[in-house]
Amino acid sequence: MKKLLTLFAFAFAFSAFSQGDISSKKIQIEIAILAAPKMYQEEATVLGYNKEGKLITLRSGSNGMVCLADDPKKEGIHVACYAKELEPFMARGRELATEGKSNLEKREIRKKEIDAKTLRMPAEPSMVYVLTGKENGYNDQTGELEDSKIRYVLYKPYMTGESTGLPTKPEAPGMPWLMDADTHRSHIMITPVSK
Repeated sequence: MKKLLTLFAFAFAFSAFSQGDISSKKIQIEIAILAAPKMYQEEATVLGYNKEGKLITLRSGSNGMVCLADDPKKEGIHVACYAKELEPFMARGRELATEGKSNLEKREIRKKEIDAKTLRMPAEPSMVYVLTGKENGYNDQTGELEDSKIRYVLYKPYMTGESTGLPTKPEAPGMPWLMDADTHRSHIMITPVSK
């Protein structure tokens, strides 16, 4: 019985600790929208985590921008905002990850679904804004993520170097380039040079 009580107390403490790692709804929203351009921040939809660690809609928006809060299970701060046209692609990736699929399996499954037109992708290029920073780098007094880095990613399936005029490998710091050229997940990468 003593062993069972000890195990129960440990499980409760672990559960409380895990839930304690999840920021409040307010903080999750404040950090998530930092990835978006200012004109989209106020009305963006924000997806984040409840006390159980399940991804939910923290705030419904009205401007076509979706922001994803920092995953409390991962090290550092990593938030992203993207055009809602990309949500089917993003949501499918999250769903497959929940099923335990590897990154390679996710790529193959989504490729088949995009090619079969059962997974919708935007007809026009769609933007993703990715902001990263250090753990505990958010200053709630200033509303800034200190020492953060931004990356811009423009998705459109099957773009090629020839059709875009972009190199397919990084050539110079800050220069745009096309990653995964001529695939279902081709995207233009723009990583500004750190100051």
